[in-house]
This record gives sequence, structure tokens and C-alpha cells, in this order.
Amino acid sequence: MPLHEVPQHDGRPLAVNPFYGPAAPAGDMAEAPPKHRLPAGPMAPSTAYQLVHDELMLDGNARLNLATFVTTWMEPQAGALMAECRDKNMIDKDEYPRTAELERRCVAMLADLWHAPDPSAAVGCSTTGSSEACMLAGVALKRRWARRNADRYPGARPNLVMGVNVQVCWEKFCAFWEVEARQVPLEGERFHLDPQAAAELCDEDTIGVVGILGSTFDGSYEPIAELCAALDALQERTGLDVPVHVDGASGAMVAPFLDEDLRWDFRLPRVASVNTSGHKYGLVYPGVGWALWRDADALPEELVFRVNYLGGDMPTFALNFSRPGAQVAAQYYTFLRLGREGFRAVQQAARDVARGLAGRVEALGDFRLLTRGDQLPVLAFTTAPEVRAYDVFDVSRRLRENGWLVPAYTFPPHREDLAVLRVVCRNGFSADLAEMLAQDLERLLPELRRQPGPLTHDRGAATGFHH
Repeated sequence: MPLHEVPQHDGRPLAVNPFYGPAAPAGDMAEAPPKHRLPAGPMAPSTAYQLVHDELMLDGNARLNLATFVTTWMEPQAGALMAECRDKNMIDKDEYPRTAELERRCVAMLADLWHAPDPSAAVGCSTTGSSEACMLAGVALKRRWARRNADRYPGARPNLVMGVNVQVCWEKFCAFWEVEARQVPLEGERFHLDPQAAAELCDEDTIGVVGILGSTFDGSYEPIAELCAALDALQERTGLDVPVHVDGASGAMVAPFLDEDLRWDFRLPRVASVNTSGHKYGLVYPGVGWALWRDADALPEELVFRVNYLGGDMPTFALNFSRPGAQVAAQYYTFLRLGREGFRAVQQAARDVARGLAGRVEALGDFRLLTRGDQLPVLAFTTAPEVRAYDVFDVSRRLRENGWLVPAYTFPPHREDLAVLRVVCRNGFSADLAEMLAQDLERLLPELRRQPGPLTHDRGAATGFHH
């Protein structure tokens, strides 16, 4: 059965315009296809296309979806290149050696960008996104821990330390691979992991600590260098050597260009692996992520499968075995197309838009900013203490009437009392669009201020957005 909720079907077929019939409107489409079972026979491709096209018109406009970090615009040339590669199975490196070579080049470029000690010795792979990349990084951490504790495992139960603000994929990893999740809660105005609190949760069964370069809750960077320093001190006191994985789903493609002096990557010896989403600030349409390890020692050899092609050796490390090569080709295109200076310009433009929009929101007087786009190009804000007539869920609902998808949600423990709105500024969300959003928000305020009180009674049901 499907994991998502399926509405009860009423047995009615899809309604079809007679003009969709390829030749005779009065006869060819006299019978509409069913919704929940296969049609008895085939139909013209133009008809099938039109039926699906019409239904998808009811989706929101992706460019106005300010909840997602995922890329919603690419150049036409990138789209054409992806169309040319969509039939290539990325995992079949023997049949598609040039696609495999592009993947290898991307890994080398990222290893250089993230300051691997020897970029030629760093190992990595493409994935379907950061979720798979995190799973692979977690498996490597667990296997390295198990190898070091062979005399105690499987009797001992491994644990992974992280902030409570991590993306849900880390909770999935712990559930799927039977690892205890030890989470550092939020406190006061600290909305992500505290390095010292994380170190205090570590013990001999800790496989690693996850630091996030760009929390999805508010767009702030976690202090990776301070985390490594706290773990260095822990090792000096106790002898425990705990590695760090950096979940750089978004920030790993922002910080190298805009925050060059920030030490968060392989410049820190304790960082064993890094992941990013090529389909977020890597500027590629959905379905590509990247996982890199400092060197071969950080990725146990027994996890790597090797394929021989054209007399050469190609290592593979992935959870699934069928994936189009289109996104990898698009990532390589984007790296070639922009280079360092191009990426810097694109990411700086996104940060400038976020900062400008944050200033407009703050000037309205009804909101308090938690972040203002100074790290990830993201701003998170809540209603000011004196605002009693409405809440962030009311704002989100009213903005949706104008086509804007701005998520409202509560924070995790111990700040469930805090509910915020979040705006993700991506490439394609221009200063002009930001100005339109600010104008729509300002236009809504007089009516919101006249409400007798917030209209949201069930915060859990107020939004379909979840991290």
C-alpha cells in the first residue's frame, strides 16, 4: 500500500473534453479512462499528455515555492542536456563510461573546493540527493566504529550525536541502521547544536557527530570548527576519537564562495566526510547529491563495489541501482558554465535578495527576525511579542491566496513555543519577486491586524510542511 494517504475514490472516471479525441470529437473520446485502475486499452499519446498536463496545472508554481531549497530554474541548455541523458542509467558505468567520467570529475572538483588534503586521493560519489548521501556517510561511520570495536560489537549499541534540528533523513538513518540518536536540544535563542553539549553526549559507542552547515529551520550555520575543538578536548581528556560528518546539504555550496575564511570542511582534521545537495545551491534540478570522504581510510573498502570498464577500475557506492545520468551531466555543465566566479556571483545575488527582503520584513514592525540571510540565503521570522491578532500560520495561509508558498512551523524541543515563517531565496527568486512578496505581505497586514485573534486552532494541521 502507498505510504501517503490516498483519498477514497468515488468510482467516477476522469472527465475528458471531447476535443481531446485525435480525429472525431464526437466519438473517439466517448468513454473517459478510469482514475484508479488501468484503462482497458491504449489512447493516443497526445490525449494521455493532455490529461496529465491538465491535472498538473493544479500544482503550485514552483518558482513561488519559498519553502523548498530545491532548484526550480535552470538554463534551457541544461534542460536540453538532461533530456539527452535521461535514458542513461548512472549506475551502469560499464555501458556509460563518459557519464561515469563526468561523475568522477565532479567529485574531484568538490574535493578541491572543500580543501581535501589530497583531492586526488579523496573518494566520493553522486547520489539521488542529500538523504542518500547522509545514509552512505552514516553507514561508513558505523562500519569504522564497528571495526574499531570488533571485540564489543554487535553487543554494544552504537549512537550518533546531532542537534535536534537535523533534517529527518538522519532520524531515518538511525532507525534503519539501528543506531541510537542522541540529540542536543535547543535552548533559548540558540537554534542549533551546542558544541560542548554534543561532546558531553559522546562515549565509546559514538560513531560520530553530525554538524549542519545550514540548518533547515532557520538557515544558520552550525559552528563546525568549535565542534571539532570540543571533540579534540574530549580526546585529550578521555582518549575518545570521534569523527565529524558535515551535512552541508545547502551550505557546502554557499560557504566556499561567500565565506571563504570559514573553517568547516576538510581543513579541519576531524572532519571525515561531507555531503551536499547538487539540486539545492548546487543549482541543478532535483535528483542529485554528493558524498565525499577525506581519503580512502575514511570509507571502509568493504562498502565499495568495483566495476571494471574499458580496462579501468570504477568504484561504486550507492543504495539504489537505477538512476538517470541526467542530473550528473547537468551538475558538470553547471560547474563548467559558472566556475568559481560565476558561483560566487549567483550565491551573492541570492544572499543580497535575502538580506534586502529581511530589511523590508523588519521595517513592517509586526515581525521579529531570527535570521536575515547572512549565512544561507534564508530568513526566518516570527510575529513580534505585541502582535496578538494573528500568528504566522495566518500569514502563511493568506500569502498562499496570492500564490506564495511560505511555510509556517514550530521549532523542535525545547522551543516548541516558537513558530516561524521561513523564506528560502534561491537562484531564480529575483529582487523583483522579493519586492512583490514584500508588497503582498504589507497589503495583508491591515486585515490581519483586525482579526479578533489567531484563526489557527491546531498548529499541527495548519500546514502540510514538515522538515
